[in-house]
Amino acid sequence: MPEANGFVFQSASTTHPGRVRSVNQDALIDLPERGVWAVADGVGGHQQGEAASQAVVSAIAEVATSAHPEGLVEAIRQGIIGVNQQLLQRAHELGPDALIASTVAVMVADTNHCICLWAGDSRVYGFRQGRLSRLTRDHSQVEELVERGLLSAQDALHHPEANIILRAVGRTQMLELDAVVYDLYDQDKYLLCTDGITKELDEQEIAAVLAKGSCHENCKQLLELALSRHCADNVAMIVVDARLQDAGDTTLRRMRQH
Repeated sequence: MPEANGFVFQSASTTHPGRVRSVNQDALIDLPERGVWAVADGVGGHQQGEAASQAVVSAIAEVATSAHPEGLVEAIRQGIIGVNQQLLQRAHELGPDALIASTVAVMVADTNHCICLWAGDSRVYGFRQGRLSRLTRDHSQVEELVERGLLSAQDALHHPEANIILRAVGRTQMLELDAVVYDLYDQDKYLLCTDGITKELDEQEIAAVLAKGSCHENCKQLLELALSRHCADNVAMIVVDARLQDAGDTTLRRMRQH
């Protein structure tokens, strides 16, 4: 990413199998030095789902470390589309009913704004001045019912079709990634997460955690809170802190907290 954007990024990330499953099909990439973050949630059985999410984040990592900054977002998009074809081919080799797929939610910081790309129900949230905003829209069966006024957001959490996603990497020949651009402001925080978090925590609880402490502390607290619940699904999340650097500081520093 260009060093003239004036923002310093810190980020913290974690992934966990949850309290029920033995295999973790979630994956993430946390590259604050490149201004690239992503989470992915695998679909299609234990080995297939794990392979799918890892393929997605590996492709993003490869592009993020090699592509020219000016074409980074489009390069990431094309990299994900390439994985879509690879997963379809793998599934075809396994048989007509096989599915090897993954959700994805990516955030790329560019100059004074961020760009989010996604497919599926993994999410990106923005937290600014005490207010949490969802930047992505789930590609899911229940989300469509909510938008049509046939289901409340609260009822959607426990709906029997809550796990049905309508779009994913590896699901169809033509993959469409939605995109949104969001301006960066000083002291913004961002949360990228799979549905292992959003099934357990409502948006008020997430906002309360992000309201204080560092991104490292926020990440730890969100995981602990999710694990204090049923937490039947895998969890992957990244908390990103954007700070406008001091005008007198000519060195852009991007740090990762473990």
